[in-house]
Amino acid sequence: MKPVIDVKIQNVVATGYVNQRFDLNAIKRTFESAEYNPKRFPGLVFRLKSPRTATLIFSTGKMVCTGARSEKEATRAIKKVVKTLKKNGIIILGRPTVEVQNIVASGDLHGEIDIERVLSKLKHVIYEPEQFPGLIYSMESPDVVFLLFASGKIVCTGAKSTSMVYEAVDTLKRQLEKKRLIRY
Repeated sequence: MKPVIDVKIQNVVATGYVNQRFDLNAIKRTFESAEYNPKRFPGLVFRLKSPRTATLIFSTGKMVCTGARSEKEATRAIKKVVKTLKKNGIIILGRPTVEVQNIVASGDLHGEIDIERVLSKLKHVIYEPEQFPGLIYSMESPDVVFLLFASGKIVCTGAKSTSMVYEAVDTLKRQLEKKRLIRY
């Protein structure tokens, strides 16, 4: 489904898993640029320049990739980390399984949202303007969370696919229009 508004994917978080344990100290010795301080955090940070991502590697064999701009890029990043580790002597027997956990997107509805009226017209909303200028809307279907701003800017989080982002944004726009909560 094509979006009827401006939507940009900002971050894709994906997990990768290989069915074995990692020796994080060995990875740190092999890759000087890797960041590992087990007293502060149990994971090793492995950064790639292309695609520009950071992958947390845990001794359990689990990896968490952040910073990708698409599902495909997140998958490519995790596979590239595994390939790079293998090429440099880290023994990895299987291929990683990869699953998208969260997509964050921003957008602009190109209209003004009546935040005060949204409070009374939509369910599952939180608005505390003294703490944060955006309204938090937990949409049930699809299961995502939006930040809505009076300017018409939005942030969508919790989607598991790009198509889910577009579906959620389209649903939001239709809800706001139907209840006359947005002015163009």
